[in-house]
Amino acid sequence: MESAHLTVSYLGELGLLQFKDLNTEKSPFQRTYAAQIRRCGEMARKLRLFKEQMTKATILPSAMPMTINHIDFDDLESRLGELESELMEINANNEKLQRTYNELLEYMLVLQKAGEFFHLAQSDATAQQREIEARPVGGGLESPLLLEQEMLSDPSKQVKLGFVSGLVPKEKSMVFERILFRATRGNIFLKQAIVDEPVTDPVSGEKVAKNVFVIFYSGERAKSKILKICEAFGANRYPFTEDVGKQMQMINEVSGKISELKMTIDVGLTYRDNLLKNISFQFEQWNNLVRKEKSVYHTLNMLSLDVTKKCLVAESWSPVFATNQIQDALQRATFDSKSQVGSIFRVLHTTELPPTYFRTNKFTSAFQEIVDAYGIAKYQEANPGVYTIVTFPFLFAVMFGDWGHGLCLLAATLYFILQEKKLSSQKLGDIMEMTFGGRYVIMMMAVFSIYTGFIYNEFFSVPFDIFGSSAYACRDASCRDATTAGLIKVRPAYPFGVDPIWYGSRSELPFLNSLKMKMSILLGVAQMNLGIMLSYFNAKFFRNNLNVWYQFVPQLIFLNSLFGYLSLLIIVKWCTGSKADLYHVMIYMFLSPTDDLGENQLFPTQKLLQLVLLLLAFISVPWMLLPKPFLLKKQHQERHHGQSYAPLQSTDVDVLEEQNHGSHDDEEFEFSEVFVHQLIHTIEFVLGAVSNTASYLRLWALSLAHSELSTVFYEKVLLLAWGYNNIFILIIGVIVFVFATIGVLLVMETLSAFLHALRLHWVEFQNKFYEGDGYKFAPFSFALLTDEDD
Repeated sequence: MESAHLTVSYLGELGLLQFKDLNTEKSPFQRTYAAQIRRCGEMARKLRLFKEQMTKATILPSAMPMTINHIDFDDLESRLGELESELMEINANNEKLQRTYNELLEYMLVLQKAGEFFHLAQSDATAQQREIEARPVGGGLESPLLLEQEMLSDPSKQVKLGFVSGLVPKEKSMVFERILFRATRGNIFLKQAIVDEPVTDPVSGEKVAKNVFVIFYSGERAKSKILKICEAFGANRYPFTEDVGKQMQMINEVSGKISELKMTIDVGLTYRDNLLKNISFQFEQWNNLVRKEKSVYHTLNMLSLDVTKKCLVAESWSPVFATNQIQDALQRATFDSKSQVGSIFRVLHTTELPPTYFRTNKFTSAFQEIVDAYGIAKYQEANPGVYTIVTFPFLFAVMFGDWGHGLCLLAATLYFILQEKKLSSQKLGDIMEMTFGGRYVIMMMAVFSIYTGFIYNEFFSVPFDIFGSSAYACRDASCRDATTAGLIKVRPAYPFGVDPIWYGSRSELPFLNSLKMKMSILLGVAQMNLGIMLSYFNAKFFRNNLNVWYQFVPQLIFLNSLFGYLSLLIIVKWCTGSKADLYHVMIYMFLSPTDDLGENQLFPTQKLLQLVLLLLAFISVPWMLLPKPFLLKKQHQERHHGQSYAPLQSTDVDVLEEQNHGSHDDEEFEFSEVFVHQLIHTIEFVLGAVSNTASYLRLWALSLAHSELSTVFYEKVLLLAWGYNNIFILIIGVIVFVFATIGVLLVMETLSAFLHALRLHWVEFQNKFYEGDGYKFAPFSFALLTDEDD
């Protein structure tokens, strides 16, 4: 027990063990180290608080701490608690000061604006009194009313008005005025003034546009109504006096308080920033320590306590090559923890299916991810990722064949590769992150695109005589239009790729269509045969002879009896220069197998070979369907009748075979289910052989589309702009050509070809042999911890 924590820590640094949870029946709160995990969670919460405060203060955590020292976990817990208390106290004081400061700012606005109201009102009243005194007594209709004269002459008859002043949000001012008018039945006088700049509201702390108001009223009932309405509308009220002298005195007092508070707030913010800067220097180190401790205790909770409660028992998966490293880590942990009893490492033999682990590097990891996205390989199943490194970029390049576009892709991906150390430490966007992660896949795609571009002889759709002169030339001066009718072969065949003379001729499209279509079928049949061959190696490795004789053999025969034969015809036609119609040959091979081939015969005994292949194809269908379910039933009956026994000491492969192929005695054998499953599998393969072969024609279709789009942009944009002999039009044409090439051909076409190559691997290739029903090796490793794990 005393060495358990250190042992798990060393194993986390090693990162080569995947622990099994031996306490699945217990809830997280019932486990041994639940209290320690709560402590780690509380510390992580405090660190998140510090990070939020640093983000608000625009302080970034230091990438490397100033001093990397060993920190005791208990000391760190008390240190974080002290820092949190101090920071919370600073924030609380700052909030109070800031609220008071904002209230004083609003009070200053009220004093200024309301002071202007009263000053103007007193000026108007003085002027009016002088005007009344200057008038003659009894001046007819224009003289003041008797009541007005009495009120002016007798102060006891004047009505004493009260008033309320404050600020109300500008957007509520109209409704505020209307409600006041209705509530008091018009027995108020409201004066408002707009504040030019938005002010910070003391309650919410947000910038709000406000109006200063002064409400004059008569009576206590009106006052109580006004106060309730102000509270409902969030209007902040401030005291105000009519005395001009006291107004000036209050303005001076408020100004002094504002200055003092401003200085106090600035000092408090400076102190808080210094505290956060000190935290930022050690933040990453503290954060990593807390995350590691939490992951260690999570792992310890997966271990089971021995009956003596004095030792912990762990079960885990580890690669065979890591045995010595694990034992070294256990010994170091025992020595460093000064434990009297060492850790015991023992290999267990189990019938459970192990996880799958492939050792990859930065080059191969992206290709393995392409396969893993379809499904994780079953333990010791053939890994298609090895072949994907070559076949995936090659099939992409067949659809993207242009060595000019390939060079552009290569230049872009070389930038990512040369800057990978810098870019790997930065946070990139989602799309950029994905592109950067697949930089070596894109590099291989670009290299293969340059290769197929040389084969197609296309550089932005323009052919070049790179590998020598064309094999054809004009018979006489009348065939300047480069049509095949007037051309004769004057030299040996063009040494590498398509002869440039085909481009621009009348037979360019029929020739390239025929070439790419037949090439697509050859590549497709070859890759599907590779998939079937890998199913043989899977079956041999797992010692499943039924799959060898009743799945691999009939599948190989069926596929090659039809489409292998078609591939042979394509090659023979290319070699002999025959004009046989392969469509006619394949169709009438089924419809009229005994008819004479006539001019479509490519070699002697072709008719006999077709009959044999057709017979083999028909035989292979029941061969796939019928024997396997009956043989499985027979094996099951023999096991249950005690006619076959396994040796006591079985090998690992025997145990694995037993697990993988479900040979447990307590399992029920449902013949109908097995037969239906085999029927579905047979129908799927037979129909899939046709549809999958047709699916590979996408290689031809996308290659043709890419070539034709490239030709359109070159001829209808660049050459058209060049033909105007105008520098301005030429510049516009070049810009349009560049953007069209980048946007359509280098981005959209790249994505399109990538997705089609992905589909060919997942559906047409991998479904021939790849089950992909395993689970990934997920070791306990400190290097794999992320912020999300908190």
